[in-house]
Amino acid sequence: MNPLHPDILIVGGGMGGVSAALSSLRNGATVVLTEEYPWLGGQLTSQAVPLDEHTWIEETGATASYRQLRDGIREYYRRWYPLTEAARAQVHLNPGAGLVSAICHEPRVAVAVLEGMLAPYRSSGRLKVLQPAVPVAATTDGDRVVSVTVELREDGSRQTIEPKYVIDATELGDVLPLVGAEYVTGFESQSDTGEPSAPAEAQPDNQQAFSWCFVLDHVDGDHTIDKPANYDAWSKVQPDFWGAPMISLTAPDPRSLTPYARTFSPGMDDDVLASRADQRASGGDNELWKFRRIAARKLFVPGAYESDIVLVNWPMIDYLGGTLPDNPDAATHLQASREQSLAMFYWLQTEAPRPDGGTGWPGLRLRGDVTGTTDGLAQAPYIRESRRIRALTTVREQDLSVAVRGHGKPAQWDDSVGVGMYRIDLHPTTGGDNYLDIASAPFEIPLGALIPQRLRNLLPAGKNIGTTHITNGAFRLHPVEWNIGESAGALAAHCIAAGTEPHAVHADSTQRADFQRHLTRQGVQLHWPDIVGY
Repeated sequence: MNPLHPDILIVGGGMGGVSAALSSLRNGATVVLTEEYPWLGGQLTSQAVPLDEHTWIEETGATASYRQLRDGIREYYRRWYPLTEAARAQVHLNPGAGLVSAICHEPRVAVAVLEGMLAPYRSSGRLKVLQPAVPVAATTDGDRVVSVTVELREDGSRQTIEPKYVIDATELGDVLPLVGAEYVTGFESQSDTGEPSAPAEAQPDNQQAFSWCFVLDHVDGDHTIDKPANYDAWSKVQPDFWGAPMISLTAPDPRSLTPYARTFSPGMDDDVLASRADQRASGGDNELWKFRRIAARKLFVPGAYESDIVLVNWPMIDYLGGTLPDNPDAATHLQASREQSLAMFYWLQTEAPRPDGGTGWPGLRLRGDVTGTTDGLAQAPYIRESRRIRALTTVREQDLSVAVRGHGKPAQWDDSVGVGMYRIDLHPTTGGDNYLDIASAPFEIPLGALIPQRLRNLLPAGKNIGTTHITNGAFRLHPVEWNIGESAGALAAHCIAAGTEPHAVHADSTQRADFQRHLTRQGVQLHWPDIVGY
C-alpha cells in the first residue's frame, strides 16, 4: 500500500487518542487514527471501565468537549432507553447508580457517542481510522519521526503513514521504543525525583497492576462456568499484605491499608435515585454489587432488565504476576490475567458467602454481549501505567501531595494546558508494594509534561506524559487523559498552522500565551477556582 500523508498521525484510539483526533480536526488538520481493538474509547469502552471522575465534575474541572461526551451519554439513554419518568427527570442521570462515578454506564453507549462525535470528520474524508491495527515499525531522521508503520490485524497487511506530527495515544506508550524516544518505566529513584515515597533505587519493573475486567448480572437458573484450569492455584494466591487469598471478598483498604471483607449482594434493593458518588468520603467499594454497577434495573421500566449489570473492576483481579512494557513474556501475563479474572468469577458462582449462610451465586452470568466479546471478559486489559516520556517537565509527588505541600490548594504551572483532579491512587504493584493512596491537590497540566526532551514532532496523549510512577496515579483517569489528548492534538495542529514547534511554544512566553488563549477559546479550562483537594 502507498504511504498515507496526513497532517497528524494518532496511534491509539483510547480516551486521549479520540480527544486528540477531535481537537486536531477542529483545528483544521487531517488525521489518521489507529486503534488496536474493535471499539474506540480505550479504558471507557474496550476496557469496560466507566468514567472515573473527581467530586466537582458536574460544575468545573473538565474541557467543553469532555462535557459534550458526558452529556451525550446521558442523552443517549434518555433518547433510546426505557427509563422511568423519575430517572428521565434526573439532571445528573447516573444509569448504573454506581458509586465510583456520577455516570456509570454500559460501554456500548460510550462507543456510540464517541463514534457520533467523530462521524462528520469521517464523512468529510479528513479522518481515516485504521482498526484494528497496531504499530510495528517507525523511521526517524535525527530528532524527527518520519514514518510509522501499523499492521492491520484482519489480514496482516501493513500500512505506512508519513505525517507531520505523531501523537502516541497507546495504552502502554508503544510508539516510544519504535522511534527511539527517551522514556522511563516503573518506579523512579528518590535521587532522581526527590519524591518522599520513592525508593532509594529505581525499580523499572515495579509497576501498577493491570486488570482484565468483566461484566456480570444475576438471574434465575444455574449459569456456572466450567472450572477454570488453574483455579486451584489462583485460589491460593495471597500477597503478604492482603489478609486473605486474593480470590475472596477481602482486600486492603486503599487509604488505611487494613484488610477487610467487602459485601456482595446480587439483586440488592437499594434506593438507586438516592445514589451519590463522592470519592472525598471513600472509594465506594464497601458493597461490590453497586460499586461499579453500570445498569440499575430500577431506573428502567419494569421488565426492561432482568437484573442490574455490574462491572467487576475490583482489587481481587489486580494482576501482580508481571509487567507488559518491554517484556518478552507479556503475552503470558495477559493470559494469566484473564485466568485470574475467570477464577474470581467462578469463585463468586461457587464459593462466595451468601447472607443465608450458603455459598455461591450460580445465577451470575458473564455478559459478553455488553463487552463485545464471546467469553464475557472485556476486549482489552485495564491499563494503569505506561511507559512515560522524559519530558521538559516532570510532575512529582511534592507538586501534588497535600501532605508534602502542607495544603490542598490547586497546583499551578505558568504553562498550564488543562486541569485535573484525582487522589494519587496507586494499586498494588508487581514489585510487592501495597496501595499508595495520597490526598492530592487539584492540579493544572503543564505543557512541558507533553513535550519530549529531544524529539521535535512526537507528542504523548495518555498515561505516557511526563509524570512519575507516583503522580501517574492522579493523571491516569478518564477526564485527565481526555484533556491531555485534546491539548496534544490542539498543539500539533497549532504548530502546523503557525509554522512553529512544540519546543518553541513552550520556550517563548508570547507563543505560549497565544496557544493558551487558543485553548481557552476552544473550551479547555486552564485554572481551578479556589477549591481544596482531598
